[in-house]
Amino acid sequence: MNRIEAISGRALELASTVGDNVRQALPKAGQLLDAGAKLGVLKSGARVAGKFVRRNPVVIAAAVAGAGLLWYAAHRRAKRAEEGDRESRGTIEGTARRVDAKRGNGARRTRTPRTAGTRGKRATPQAPAPH
Repeated sequence: MNRIEAISGRALELASTVGDNVRQALPKAGQLLDAGAKLGVLKSGARVAGKFVRRNPVVIAAAVAGAGLLWYAAHRRAKRAEEGDRESRGTIEGTARRVDAKRGNGARRTRTPRTAGTRGKRATPQAPAPH
């Protein structure tokens, strides 16, 4: 039984040595597996995006144009802020005076109530008076 125990002990030592060597040779095995999974997700996502682009080109064109406009607006705003344009567009100092609106004769105009007979009829224009 000594030999069987020796052989099994030696086999365990060899297995642990090989395992340690493999772990030292490939310390980034977990990272490689993560990278492979990420590449798989990227490939399937690209396939789905390609189908969407082929079926809806107008939506993609509008999204690209909108992103371009947003970038341009952000670029202009950053450029203005860099130049100090905000300080030059400050408030204008001055004075103001309130003016109340009045009618020419000072009387308020009131509306006359409509009667049932005039509702819905069109007013006919009057003929000009002869000279």
